[in-house]
Amino acid sequence: MNVIILAAGYATRLYPLTLDTPKPLLKVGGKAILEHILDKVEEVKTVSEVFVITNDKFYSHFMDWKKSYGGALAVSVLNDETLSNEDRLGAVGDIDFVLQTQKIDDDVLVIAGDNLFGFSLKRFVDFFRLEKSSVVALRDLEDVEKVRKTFGVALLDGTRIVDFEEKPVVPKSTLASTACYLFSRGDLQMIPQLRREGKADNSGDLVTWLVNHSCVRGFVFSEHWFDVGTIGLLEQADEMYRRGIIL
Repeated sequence: MNVIILAAGYATRLYPLTLDTPKPLLKVGGKAILEHILDKVEEVKTVSEVFVITNDKFYSHFMDWKKSYGGALAVSVLNDETLSNEDRLGAVGDIDFVLQTQKIDDDVLVIAGDNLFGFSLKRFVDFFRLEKSSVVALRDLEDVEKVRKTFGVALLDGTRIVDFEEKPVVPKSTLASTACYLFSRGDLQMIPQLRREGKADNSGDLVTWLVNHSCVRGFVFSEHWFDVGTIGLLEQADEMYRRGIIL
């Protein structure tokens, strides 16, 4: 199994912190967000390689980080060669870039590089193998106002996602997508066609399409989760990790 870490964004909402530092390399609890994610990936013993996909602006930053990375995983940093927020490939474009350039024909674990979460990725992978279909990690925020116009929102029938809408005005549930996915090989093979037809740009678009044309399961967890999109959330996560409240 391969892993793709999406790290090609420009994180403009976190300026000035991210003017010269990519968001996944910001420190939380004394450690880069990316390294917290990789610690979780290490739980999955079947991972063969991790691909961190970034842009041309931050490529050298990740290459410098890699020199000091002391983890057990084989990590490759890829440059999607985009230069700004205006010409970015988008999440699905970056997934496709990795699949095509690395000639990957397998199931792939995809994680956004700004997500901090407490659930076990081993348990997530075990669920995928049991269900034999693509899986989305979901966190119940228990408040419609917290998901409205903010996250991808899933509606479940058992474990199957029967409806998925990106940033809905009227959410059908309080289950937020956490940008952690395990896509089956068969579903990933559809991406080039979906991109040509303009049906998938961000990861939520892809999930919506798959829900209507394939089978996608929801993995609901109750452990902590931070979608580090603002300075306030970054500071909150840093404080909690430093104090060990959620570890």
